[in-house]
Amino acid sequence: MSGTQARTAAAAAAAPASEPLRRFLQVARGAGLRVSAAEGIDAARTVEIVGYTDRTVLKDALGLVLAKTPDEKQLYDEAFDLFFKRDEFSDASSDRDGAPPDADAMPEGDPFAPPSGGPGGEGMGGSGGQSLGQLLAGDDRAALAQAMEQAARDAGIETIRFFTQKNLYARRILDRMGLRQVERGIEALRQSGTPEGLSRAQFMEGRLEQLRDAVRDFVERNLVLFARGETEKFREELLKSARLSNLERRDLDRMRVLVRQMAKKLAARYAQTRRVRLRGVLDTRRTIRRNMGWGGVPFVTVWKQKRIEKPRVMVLCDVSGSVAAMSQFLLMFLYALNETMSDIRSFAFAGSLMEVSDILEKEPVEEAISKIMSLIGYGSSNYGNSLADFADGWMRYVTNKTTIIILGDARGNRTDPRTEIMNELSLRAKRIIWLNPEYRSAWGTGDSDMYRYAPFCNVVTVCNTLRHLERVISDILEDAA
Repeated sequence: MSGTQARTAAAAAAAPASEPLRRFLQVARGAGLRVSAAEGIDAARTVEIVGYTDRTVLKDALGLVLAKTPDEKQLYDEAFDLFFKRDEFSDASSDRDGAPPDADAMPEGDPFAPPSGGPGGEGMGGSGGQSLGQLLAGDDRAALAQAMEQAARDAGIETIRFFTQKNLYARRILDRMGLRQVERGIEALRQSGTPEGLSRAQFMEGRLEQLRDAVRDFVERNLVLFARGETEKFREELLKSARLSNLERRDLDRMRVLVRQMAKKLAARYAQTRRVRLRGVLDTRRTIRRNMGWGGVPFVTVWKQKRIEKPRVMVLCDVSGSVAAMSQFLLMFLYALNETMSDIRSFAFAGSLMEVSDILEKEPVEEAISKIMSLIGYGSSNYGNSLADFADGWMRYVTNKTTIIILGDARGNRTDPRTEIMNELSLRAKRIIWLNPEYRSAWGTGDSDMYRYAPFCNVVTVCNTLRHLERVISDILEDAA
């Protein structure tokens, strides 16, 4: 057995058999793995069979139980390697302090011995009755690793969440291992004034500094392990609630991931509702007819079917400079929902309007959006002219089953708003939803025509975050079901 494996086994043996697995499952969930209660039970049974001794076997066995997709396999490998990493007291680390001075040469004996010649006392974190000072002097790395992990559990290392807590937890761990006794012992050696005492004090200070470094590394690793899930969750909540126009470029990739996750969640919820409502109510007449062969006993039930239409959506996105960021995310969100929502037709406009459905369908979303913005984006908006373009080319496709979503700030640069076209749309469409990225206090000010368009809309709301966007799409799906 290698030194690393021995220390891993020793650390696992110091806690109940299920404790290391429980903490690892907590880490795995924080890393993004979906671990159900049943899979947790299977993992516990796996550990009972293979044990903790051979880390390679343990990793392969748990991987078969917990990792279900290639992405989860990668997350699992990273979490496992980080959780079971044990190189704070690596055998490869150099002993820069040389051999320890002879304790028997000290006139007052060993100042690092446990009180009364046995274990106990303040912060005794040793093994087999040895104090921390004796473990450091003897360079018992396996026992030091075991003592450090036990002290970390006692200090509640699993609750660490922020990098500002690193020094706090490091000090807690060192105190529980017996730091104060070692410091008192070093001070006693200095006070002795003898060459042997000073030499041994210097030696122990070096060993203590190595221990501090090891504990800091251990705390940093546990910060990554236990805080990653909470940190990611906190960051996601912030991004969902942040105005899209205020996002930095480094946040865009993460936001795209969030958009896909939200769309997938909504699609799954809609599909579940749709399956339940499709069941309908019992068709008594057809049920009796179907079961004539069994004397009318209803072995086979027949349900009245209710046809549920997928929502038909036409999206008009203002891609002028003031709302371009919001339009990009709306197009991305709707196309992530493409399997759930049929007949999505998307239009982009600034000074004029064009349909962009084909571009979004034939190319990856990110590339398609860049192409759309280069074709028509970032110009000055003219809502009246854009509505006229839509009426000339696509008004005939609007029916009483069509939901029209308009995203824009309704600022037409003092051009004719063409409200008569909005009136015709409101008469033909099932509903019109206007999403305005500006706050209500700005509506109707300057060149804003929002209050001119609002009477023809079923819903007019502020929408400048992903959370707003999710709520609007969720309402569309629920109404369709």
